Amino acid sequence: MSSTKLRWSILGAARINQQLMPAIVAAHNSELIAIASRRPNAAAETLKKYAPHITGVQIFSSPEDLLANDNIQAVYIPLATEEHAKWTLLAIAAGKHVLCEKPVALHAKDIDAIEAASKEKNVKVMEGFMYRFHPQFQRIQEIIQSGIIGEVRSVRTNFAYPMQAARLYRVERPISQGGGAMWDIGCYAIHAARSAFGNSKAQSVAALANYNKHGADISSSGIIDFGDGKYAQFNFSFQHARRAEFEIIGTTGGLKCENVWAKQDDSAQISYWNDTEGEQSETLTAANHFQLEIEHFSDCVLNNTSPALSLLDAKENCLVINAALDSAKSGKLIYLDNNA
Repeated sequence: MSSTKLRWSILGAARINQQLMPAIVAAHNSELIAIASRRPNAAAETLKKYAPHITGVQIFSSPEDLLANDNIQAVYIPLATEEHAKWTLLAIAAGKHVLCEKPVALHAKDIDAIEAASKEKNVKVMEGFMYRFHPQFQRIQEIIQSGIIGEVRSVRTNFAYPMQAARLYRVERPISQGGGAMWDIGCYAIHAARSAFGNSKAQSVAALANYNKHGADISSSGIIDFGDGKYAQFNFSFQHARRAEFEIIGTTGGLKCENVWAKQDDSAQISYWNDTEGEQSETLTAANHFQLEIEHFSDCVLNNTSPALSLLDAKENCLVINAALDSAKSGKLIYLDNNA
């Protein structure tokens, strides 16, 4: 094994391994050395299905046994949403660097605990919003920062897909237990909206939601107030046609991202315009944002640099999410305490 590659493990045989496992294998600075699952044979079957040509990967029948292995440096956690904080803390306690599938926690206090533990153990922790590592997102940030569209004043995000039978487990438990659309895709909608406003923090949130019999939200819309007349509208659903787009409007122009989750074989297209130069469109080459995310995190560990997505960013996203959930439930405008 090479000291120039980060030694990765995967803590679970979730569906996300279809994208994640090949990404770790393909990353130039990473190697997959272990996977664990509590379901009998699930880890071995996942490895065979998504990385059939890889040898030497150790199979563990329990997450605890995997974390006890001293050869493992980093852990990817794709377990059920409500388990993320618990296993992130356990992985940190075992001295592992952690890339956790979004959301890293359901409550801001748990993110505080994760941050404190990571500092104590001197390990890196990042929340897994893979879309942020696609070249189209870097290009969007360049356009915003160039001033072409002026000062960002409003954002609209629209993330949706019809719920398939194989994924119904995601909405068969209440929101408090990690179920529903908010924790699954709504967190993307809010994260993308926040990214367009840079350092501006959300001041208040108003939201509406449609719930199923399990107490899970399956559709939601809302508005986030960032102060000074700057607003973000979010819409996400398991009841709508597939959408993954966001639009940014500034004081002199606007920008639209047609496919936030562009697949690795798809070219990505963004368009932008302003009042003087008209509309322009750019097509970016295809890229695997999962692989780019893995390479970025591995580089942070190997070279002791800070991840692009901080735990403060994770906490602020969590606070906005919970404010939106509270608003939808209470029918009230929810104000955020930015000193929390």
